[in-house]
Amino acid sequence: MLSNLHTHTTFCDGRSTAEEMVKAAIEKGFTSLGFSGHAYTPYELTSCMKDEQGYINEINRLKELYKGRIEIYLGTEEDALYPVDRSKYEYIIGSLHVLKLDGAYLPLDIGKEYMQKCFEAFGKSVERMAYNYYSSFADYLMKRRPDIVGHFDLITKYDEVCEPIFLGNKKHDDIAKVFLHSLASKGFLFEVNTGAIARGYRTLPYPSLDLLHVLKKEGADITLSSDCHDKDFLDCKFEDIKAMLKDVGFKEITVLCKHKFTKIPL
Repeated sequence: MLSNLHTHTTFCDGRSTAEEMVKAAIEKGFTSLGFSGHAYTPYELTSCMKDEQGYINEINRLKELYKGRIEIYLGTEEDALYPVDRSKYEYIIGSLHVLKLDGAYLPLDIGKEYMQKCFEAFGKSVERMAYNYYSSFADYLMKRRPDIVGHFDLITKYDEVCEPIFLGNKKHDDIAKVFLHSLASKGFLFEVNTGAIARGYRTLPYPSLDLLHVLKKEGADITLSSDCHDKDFLDCKFEDIKAMLKDVGFKEITVLCKHKFTKIPL
């Protein structure tokens, strides 16, 4: 069963329209497709939706148009610092894209230069920046309880294409594991996200392999997503990552099917 719940379109920072995504999903044999447009944030306008109602109307239109051919779900990806009206959506992905420091908002993932500026704002302290990120994210997750935890270690996004800051750094790894251990047994659904692979930033998904072992040890549930911004990458590296997950010890992944989160064999 092919499914992806993390899909971005031209309503936010995606390259493909919603209907192009649906057609590609049908062609690839997907059973379900969930849209997760970046929710509006006043402090970072590069990636977010400006026409939320237009997005909602279009996804609902496609639901009717393609009924019987594919299940389509209306979701959103909200930033931890600016929650949305949850009642408008069938599910939400909770992510942290921006750090707040001394009243300033510091974007993490809209470009390598922004990540570097963020690191400099923390005095180039791996420990300070990692603690800010994971503690803020964990606090949001516990209070908000989103349906899916988005790219848990997004802070490591550029470490494979730039001089590494966080990946493999013991201070970062220890902090990430402490917070993940505290969250993994709390019933959250964590996504295994291949989006940075599709965009050439990483060779492995979020979370990193050592964090996937933490999730497995704690018995956490996972879902596989492509964080898709381009219709050609809807199932980016899915088969490779499924094999990796089996090696870690996972036997199931969770999909949204018939309006329920359902576990299926890997």
